[in-house]
Amino acid sequence: MRVLIADDHPSTRAGVREALEGAGSTIVAEAEDAPSAVTLALQHEPDVCLLDVHMPGGGIAAASEITTKLYGTAVVMLTVSNADTDLFAAIRAGASGYLLKDMDPDRLPSALEGILSGEAAVPRSLVARLVEEFRGSGHRRLSVGARTVEFTEREWEVLMRLRDGFTTQQMAEQLFLSPVTVRRHLSSAFKKLRVPDRQAALRLLNEQR
Repeated sequence: MRVLIADDHPSTRAGVREALEGAGSTIVAEAEDAPSAVTLALQHEPDVCLLDVHMPGGGIAAASEITTKLYGTAVVMLTVSNADTDLFAAIRAGASGYLLKDMDPDRLPSALEGILSGEAAVPRSLVARLVEEFRGSGHRRLSVGARTVEFTEREWEVLMRLRDGFTTQQMAEQLFLSPVTVRRHLSSAFKKLRVPDRQAALRLLNEQR
């Protein structure tokens, strides 16, 4: 494989380089920010671009631009972030894989080879979240002041039940979800609403009645 590595931490790039070169891959370029990653990707047209999500300039933005311009290059995110929002944004940006930095470095070459062969590469801990997101792939919108906030179907369902006075356990039972999953959807919705907790979210929702 010909691989481009983009990460703002030199130690991370060095570790990835060692793991991949040890398995016979060629590192065509290294970048420490998103603009450089895009420029070098267009210059070298690697088989794989391995991008950090939160490097300067934004790995998601770089992924979107690279996948738009280089159809033969697979983009894979390598990150410490296991946040739903980052995972979903990466997939929507065209990423072919989402790997966590705490994975065994020896597994990295085979993971990338699998991606080039058409296999999915998402950590087991995140697969359930990805499935849940696409089960509720419809979106709802709410006008909050001058902003229009977009929610997934699941986020909307838990918000409406929150407004109606349901407890987390009641939401879980009615929606056939675990309480942990309900809390995760609520937390994601609160971030979108820019509120710190349930009470603030309730006040905002009641204003929209």
